[in-house]
Amino acid sequence: MRDKMIHLTSGEIATLWTGYMNDSMSKCVLKFMLQHIEDPDIKPVVQNAYDISSSHLDSLLTIFEQDNYVQPNGFVEQDVNLDASWLYTDLFCLSYINHIAKVGMVSYSGSVAMSDREDIRNYFTNALNESIELFNRSTEIALAKGVNARHPYIEVPIETNYVDSKKYMSGLNPLTQKRPLNAIEISHLYMNIETNTIGLKLCLSFAQTSPTKEVQDFMLRAKKVSQKHIKVFTDTLLENDIDVPEVPDLAISDSTTKTFSDKLIMFHMSLLMSAGIGNYATAAAASQRSDLMVDYERLSLEVSKLAKSGADIMIENNWLEQPPGTKDREKLARNKEK
Repeated sequence: MRDKMIHLTSGEIATLWTGYMNDSMSKCVLKFMLQHIEDPDIKPVVQNAYDISSSHLDSLLTIFEQDNYVQPNGFVEQDVNLDASWLYTDLFCLSYINHIAKVGMVSYSGSVAMSDREDIRNYFTNALNESIELFNRSTEIALAKGVNARHPYIEVPIETNYVDSKKYMSGLNPLTQKRPLNAIEISHLYMNIETNTIGLKLCLSFAQTSPTKEVQDFMLRAKKVSQKHIKVFTDTLLENDIDVPEVPDLAISDSTTKTFSDKLIMFHMSLLMSAGIGNYATAAAASQRSDLMVDYERLSLEVSKLAKSGADIMIENNWLEQPPGTKDREKLARNKEK
């Protein structure tokens, strides 16, 4: 009881707000998917993801009430048209669940680390465990159906080696031969191909179904950026004689019926771009070939510029909900003087 009287820290306020925004958005998307899924193996895992988001929102509302924390607006039933036509294949829905589970694992582990109060740590620890279970469950279904996008195979190491030359870190000189990619570099290249493929399909579905030209143009621009990045990563693998595994059927229908609100799809893309920038930063730090580091930094800047233009659209249309923050003390003082 005493622990609950401890004031929330800035880290806890931030993670709780972020969690509410993300889960309220996910609940809308997953509820729509459940309207059309027919595969008896895939529907339960989508239902599980929906139930998790609903449970999270209930828990967050309880915390908000206990701590006099104003409930964020987030996303509500009006942000999704449940009567809209079928939009995503069942396999796309499965891949989407697998992807958001990965994002959840990264996000919730960070939230645990940013929390001090026991009840908040317990909430995010439970959310992390649910994301891990959701990832494992969706992966098992994909494996059973033979549609899991496996990372490329390479030889299993039979001996250990040490880097014997500084050339190991090079890669920018076009006149010298680049060393073969190592396993860490290959894994990040493939993961970023996979995530960009999902993002590309979502961009298309959002462009098709949004009634707003400004949003349509932004989504088509984002789609082209994803295509470019996929090509960069794919070419790098092929240059090293590494086959690029086929990703599962991530098809979308030709529906043009408004399905989600523009506010929701712009927020969704903002979330994906933030996750993408984080993936690129991790990949750049993990890669030891200098040309790969430069590629990730260059592409990350491109995504950042795209995200900025998306934020501008959201601000202009009053779609961007402001995170909690501190007051401008100087402004308060000046207003008091007046």
